[in-house]
Amino acid sequence: MNTPLSIVVLISGSGSNLQAIIDEIAAAKINANIAAVISNKADVYGLERAKAANIPTEVIKHEQFDSRESFDAALQKTIDSYQPDLVVLAGFMRILTPAFVQHYLGRMINIHPSLLPAYKGIHTHQRAIDDHVKEHGASVHFVTPELDGGPVIIQAHVPVLPDDTAEELAKRVLKQEHIIYPKVVRWFAERRLRLEDAQIIFDGEKLQQAIKLGG
Repeated sequence: MNTPLSIVVLISGSGSNLQAIIDEIAAAKINANIAAVISNKADVYGLERAKAANIPTEVIKHEQFDSRESFDAALQKTIDSYQPDLVVLAGFMRILTPAFVQHYLGRMINIHPSLLPAYKGIHTHQRAIDDHVKEHGASVHFVTPELDGGPVIIQAHVPVLPDDTAEELAKRVLKQEHIIYPKVVRWFAERRLRLEDAQIIFDGEKLQQAIKLGG
């Protein structure tokens, strides 16, 4: 068996995707170890989830820095002290500087609540409803300097129902996030997935389009 994948997870909130990954590791479905969970906010439930799983936690408050660059430099120094193989953004609500992203290129993934490239940014569920689309979902992608613009690995599709509210749609999408995010971490741990020259390589072949779940 390969050496367990070392992961650092970045959060800003409740950490439900973090919990999904913790659970899969605990069930021996992912050969990995979460070296640390880092938050830019001190009072979020995701830190409690990490502590309950005996995972080291760090808080680096972004408002204590005078620039995005200085915050990212401190964050990078803390991440690198754990020497992770993979950095997982799990609801980390910060726009990262190009230099930071470049440092982890091919080693940092994010989950976004839309079928990228549709609905980059925030308020994705309401925007999907307002546009009367029939399908919505979530995407896991490699992080590149373009916001929510990196190569997409997998997408989960859910229907948008006629009477949906943003809250109801968000709950259904989140259930799918908890399935697809651990799946991608497992593929990375199994050395089945990598980024090479801006192209996703999966099981030794170029991934021509995102893997689709549901829909």
